Amino acid sequence: MDDAMFALAAKAMEKAHAPYSGFHVGAVVKAANGRLYAGCNVENAAYPEGWCAETTAIAHMVMDGETRIIEIAVMGRGDALVTPCGGCRQRIREFAGPEVPVHVCSPEGLRKTTTLGALLPLSFGPENLA
Repeated sequence: MDDAMFALAAKAMEKAHAPYSGFHVGAVVKAANGRLYAGCNVENAAYPEGWCAETTAIAHMVMDGETRIIEIAVMGRGDALVTPCGGCRQRIREFAGPEVPVHVCSPEGLRKTTTLGALLPLSFGPENLA
């Protein structure tokens, strides 16, 4: 993970709309074109009708015409690691293979790097439908 990816995740986290939980998350996906796409979580009064930071980042990537994630960073505060939720792991899987690195960060820095395969073992992906 490079400094630009980390800085963009931090900026996205600060923009989160989380008036109910107070839990701000930022995410950045790096696409095969090398571009970075950021997103934040957006809560809704009709809880749980909000969406996650990873979902926002993926939507930005898709809107730009990209369909392949090669790296992802997720940032949140707290003592526990802030990893993608189950739904986001599957959303990421739509656009990334099990080997894709997932960087788990806090505002203080990188906390852990793992892979999508470690977070979502034996996953179901687009190739299962081929």
